[in-house]
Amino acid sequence: MRKYNGRSTVLVMGGAGFLGSHLCDRLVAQGHHVICADNFFTGTKDNIEHLLDHPRFELVRHDVTLPLYVEVDEIYNLACPASPVHYQHDPVQTTKTSVIGAINMLGLAKRTRARIMQASTSEVYGDPAYHPQPEGYWGNVNPIGPRSCYDEGKRCAETLFFDYHRQYNVDIRVCRIFNTYGPRMHPNDGRVVSNFIVQALKGQPITVYGKGQQTRSFCYVDDLVEGFVRLMAQEGPFPGPINLGNPGEFTILSLARRVIELTGSKSKIVFAELPVDDPVRRRPDITVAQEKLNWEPTVQLSEGLKKTITYFDKLLTRAAATHDAANVKPSTRRVARNAGGRRAVLAA
Repeated sequence: MRKYNGRSTVLVMGGAGFLGSHLCDRLVAQGHHVICADNFFTGTKDNIEHLLDHPRFELVRHDVTLPLYVEVDEIYNLACPASPVHYQHDPVQTTKTSVIGAINMLGLAKRTRARIMQASTSEVYGDPAYHPQPEGYWGNVNPIGPRSCYDEGKRCAETLFFDYHRQYNVDIRVCRIFNTYGPRMHPNDGRVVSNFIVQALKGQPITVYGKGQQTRSFCYVDDLVEGFVRLMAQEGPFPGPINLGNPGEFTILSLARRVIELTGSKSKIVFAELPVDDPVRRRPDITVAQEKLNWEPTVQLSEGLKKTITYFDKLLTRAAATHDAANVKPSTRRVARNAGGRRAVLAA
């Protein structure tokens, strides 16, 4: 097995994103050398800034639709926008990211004999007719709708992974990720947890689509990353697919009320038309993960929401402070020195 100064070398595609940055933290803490590659469409350097000076971390600006030539032991392919706002912005590029990106990463794994994990999604189940969703369920997906670029792109990526496994004996892992939340989510990604928290903290109306009776299962990011690591560490052939998510099921309306309660917000709930092809129910069957990985989520929804609210509160406070400082007119500024002799800019 290839090593870097006696340690494994791990490539995280999409490593500056929400999930990828938490995974990079975990892998660096475990002693691995981590190559983080990202094109920064939805990822941000802020998510991995604290790692930039670490001797076992390197950052590469790279788009997964282009070949990448590195020597690695393991590959986590997390590269793809995962929220409707982002993946519908350029649906053709979204499909290319899933399909061409999978081909490029599988080609790299084949050449280097690396183990590779594909971050698939619960969206492969579509609007499920079977509940909860086990891995053997083939799904109920609209192949020509506005969400299809993501749903079908991920389904095709799974096909490619299993064909590379069967045809070239590539050591693959495929996990299907259910709704995940936590610090470093993009504040404008349109996902329900970030939407509700940002709206509540700003005192804006909280937008619930439909009647809010559609359900989701929410997994805290630390629990999901633990599942990633256990899946990758599983010895022997273990291609999957395997569901990773929290089997607790909540209506969207109950989530909105929980966020209002935890933030102490005075926001009111307003209702809007349900988006096209939005699933009515979504809940993972995690029996395989429990039996094969000895994994199940441990963070309760209220606990995870409190941590996420704290993150967004700090993020919005910093943004407001930066905006206020930028709007101080030059003519109203004066430079003074504080007791320590440092320069300070004060508004007149």
